[in-house]
Amino acid sequence: MKSAVKLLVLLSCLGVSAQLCEIPPADSLLVGRVTRQLLAWMARRSPEELNPSIYVGLRLSNQPSQHQDDLYLNSLMIHYQQSFTSLALDHPPKPSMGQLALYLLAVRGGCKDIDTRKGNVLVTQLKHYLEEEKHRIDTAAMASLAFSCLQASGLNPGLASWISRASEHVRDKILGEETSEGYFGNIYSSPLALQALMEAPSPVSEVACFQAGAALLKGLQEGAFQNPILLSQLLPILHQRTYLSLMQLDCNDKRGPLEADLITQIPLTQEPRNIRVQLKVRAEPQLMFLHDGQYSVPEGATLEDVLSKAQEESWFTYETQTTLSGPFLTAVMGIRPGERQYWQLLRAPDTPLMQGIANYRPQDGETILLSLANS
Repeated sequence: MKSAVKLLVLLSCLGVSAQLCEIPPADSLLVGRVTRQLLAWMARRSPEELNPSIYVGLRLSNQPSQHQDDLYLNSLMIHYQQSFTSLALDHPPKPSMGQLALYLLAVRGGCKDIDTRKGNVLVTQLKHYLEEEKHRIDTAAMASLAFSCLQASGLNPGLASWISRASEHVRDKILGEETSEGYFGNIYSSPLALQALMEAPSPVSEVACFQAGAALLKGLQEGAFQNPILLSQLLPILHQRTYLSLMQLDCNDKRGPLEADLITQIPLTQEPRNIRVQLKVRAEPQLMFLHDGQYSVPEGATLEDVLSKAQEESWFTYETQTTLSGPFLTAVMGIRPGERQYWQLLRAPDTPLMQGIANYRPQDGETILLSLANS
């Protein structure tokens, strides 16, 4: 199957269920905490903060309330339709492939009809994106979900054996990225990869499923997940669901807000103090640092805030790419990683960071090292 139809297949046969592989059960208080975090994000409806992943994650957890659902989904639809039809030069960049795919899932999950002229424009754009997409873990996970959908639906019986082999190949690709901690590739690609394995169980993936679920729950309990996109991919898993569960939802349900006693009020805090963070860059371990500077940022600032401050105050430069899991570092000091290379984030001297630049919050006096590494 060509990459151009992976997500279109997923969209067309949503609702077909498969036997999910077993993952550890999540504590209800933990699930409630994640849900509240995402509901707080849902209250932000500025164009730059709208994200269909948040809507899909909450919809698969039987939230939000009908009133919140209507407001957010209508805002999403207006924003995405305008993004692809506006000819204004000053209009924001068009959404990425992942965002568009999730938007179409959100529309289906919200029981809206996408078989319209505007809907067809968005589907055509998705085909264009997918034709150019390279093979990444998140792409492999979406392909695996699509193959699982095809297998369970019984469509194209003449291709059943081919679909089965393709599904096994993609599943093996995901399993080949398993780390000693139980993640697939890294902590950011793991929730989507786990969704794929939950829908494609096998004797090998059963063990990997359970280990990945345990690792993600442990990270969640330790506060490793702050990015709303990552939380929204993880929330369905906490309910033993995946994206393929969207069309099993009842379009006539009457959803209400969370119980009042489950809502934790956020206390007022004093103005944050400033902290100092050292930022170093190296392209080769044997060479001198390409950059070495100290920067003052508010306590609680993210590593991305530190990079932004360094770019404002010095000759340091960096570039990022928007992904489903947040900004991904693509260039530092004008240097782009070669094939099978990446910019590794380290807490000096050599501790890898398990969070990305938008999630990791340095402590006062820490030294952060950006090092070009081989994958």
